[in-house]
Amino acid sequence: MVENLLIQGVSGDPTVYLNGAFGPLSGAKVSVLDRGFIFGDGIYEVVPVYYRKPFRMSQHLDRLDRSLAKLRITPPKTRAQWIELIETLIAQSPDEMCMVYLQITRGVAKRDHVFPVPEVTPTVFGMASPMSVPSAAVREKGLKLISMPDMRWLHCDIKSVSLLGNCLAKQAAVDAGVDEVAQFRDGFLTEGGSCNIWLVQNGKLLAAPKNNLVLEGIRYGLLEELTKAANIPFELRPITQAEVEAADELIVSSATREVLPVVEYDGKPVADGKPGPVYKLLRTAYDEQIAALK
Repeated sequence: MVENLLIQGVSGDPTVYLNGAFGPLSGAKVSVLDRGFIFGDGIYEVVPVYYRKPFRMSQHLDRLDRSLAKLRITPPKTRAQWIELIETLIAQSPDEMCMVYLQITRGVAKRDHVFPVPEVTPTVFGMASPMSVPSAAVREKGLKLISMPDMRWLHCDIKSVSLLGNCLAKQAAVDAGVDEVAQFRDGFLTEGGSCNIWLVQNGKLLAAPKNNLVLEGIRYGLLEELTKAANIPFELRPITQAEVEAADELIVSSATREVLPVVEYDGKPVADGKPGPVYKLLRTAYDEQIAALK
């Protein structure tokens, strides 16, 4: 499980954290009976870092706490200890722009579907890896999306390591030669394969409501703040597939994609096929938030 991270493009042999100790990634080992490996019984969090400063770390740790609580995993660290771990991983990284990945599983136990009693010690893994921010060319060119049914489970609000449904969605985008998918459940928008999706309708920014069908991206709160500052109307409500098809603008957001425009949806241009005015306002405001970390 940990060794696969080397295959996925992590450069060199960075220092990582595993169960109380720091060491080289190549030497990090977990038991095959870890419930994260056997059942996907665990959660993760990704904190973007700009200029060696974590971006909205408090909100990321709030979501980590929510995910642990929903899986009934006792938090293995206090808030102060999570912050210390994140700051240590950042300090050990050679990259000013990076992302800190944290993964917590229920731990190692006899293979049994029910939770072990008494509780076992959770497995805690942490790593900082380089983060490529969207280039000016990508911001201007925009993304292409296709629609597909949401085939995932009913607890998408948990940032679970069980990501097979997301992997299938992302692969569907690759197979179609596009950047991302927009998923729908019973005719209503949920989210992308690894992002939240926003649409602009008559000058208002809309997104799916925060419920068990959507992972509440940290940018939910951030974009609400940015729209208020820019006097852009903002609303979370159920959004139909027809509304997405007729949107004035489509926008995606995530920790690593930040905010990016969608210029093509299901093979057709979104409006005039260029980044729209609401996106441009949000992009400028987002960049100002990042610049403030310098």
